[in-house]
Amino acid sequence: MRCTIVPPHILRHVAEQHRDEQVRELAQRTLTLDRRQRQVRDATQLIAQPPPATTPAAANRTLHDAGHQESLPGRTVRSEGGAATGDQQADEVYDWLGVTFDFYSTVYGRNSIDGAGLPLVATVHYGVDYDNAFWEGAQMVYGDGDQDLFKTFTGPLDVTGHELTHGVTQYSGGLDYQGQSGALNESVSDVFGSLVKQYHLGQTADQADWLIGAGMFTPSVNGVALRSMKAPGTAYDDETLGKDPQPAQMADYVDTDGDNGGVHVNSGIPNHAFYLAATSIGGHAWEKAGRIWYDTLTSKKVPMSADFALFASMTYATAGTLFGVKSTESDAVREAWTTVGVKIT
Repeated sequence: MRCTIVPPHILRHVAEQHRDEQVRELAQRTLTLDRRQRQVRDATQLIAQPPPATTPAAANRTLHDAGHQESLPGRTVRSEGGAATGDQQADEVYDWLGVTFDFYSTVYGRNSIDGAGLPLVATVHYGVDYDNAFWEGAQMVYGDGDQDLFKTFTGPLDVTGHELTHGVTQYSGGLDYQGQSGALNESVSDVFGSLVKQYHLGQTADQADWLIGAGMFTPSVNGVALRSMKAPGTAYDDETLGKDPQPAQMADYVDTDGDNGGVHVNSGIPNHAFYLAATSIGGHAWEKAGRIWYDTLTSKKVPMSADFALFASMTYATAGTLFGVKSTESDAVREAWTTVGVKIT
């Protein structure tokens, strides 16, 4: 499974609407690379089986430089414990891999992405002005952005947290990357991408911005981020990028054949449910709301084809197990899903 941070509907809009031919061509090239890599992954992907849990250890990071080529992993530029390279992108990624590892280790006792000390591998400077970042199934890959619409993709911490969480989902049994299960896959990555950032900043739920990819756009873009968990559909409204199409309610669910059934669009619904639950519970969102979502995801009981209603019911059951059936936390989870129009059975 190859999961990108920038959804295809944005890149298609840029490829069709941007005033500059070179930027249009870069967006189209990014779409082509994304599609090609996804086809390779789909042809070879096996569901990663979670290995036996081990005691969290230290991160094991390796950074590569693709040198603006499209082959992976590229030239090794930094290994665990090595000195900073002086390359801002490589050193940012090294730090963000460490923060994400520490988050999962400290908060949930998870030893790396697979739970068994998986080395964290990343490549920077992939392609020429490539407008995306992605989890390739075994490593992270970052483009430099076109600098007209997108800055470098190594800057926002939640991009790294989001994409590495696709690996956590992968090693937890997976969620089919199609339709509602695919939207849940994307939403889980947004949830923990945001929590990694909140953890790093020491923010409570009411202090967080709940934005995904804030700081990624250049000043020429009328937008604040790729997605808003607090207010889906409001992250951007730009002539070139289009308008944020994410719904916050099941009544506005988007039926589409594009993007694997709208996985990056309809993820706004479970995203908003988590935001509502987390802010209702209060405090540090990773401690209670995050624990509920994490324990549900890693319980080995979530079917790969789970829809919103099943996942909602499972988070409600998990909240009851952790905090009590009539607890504040349990009630907050039920109310959150109810508010976005997802019925708990």
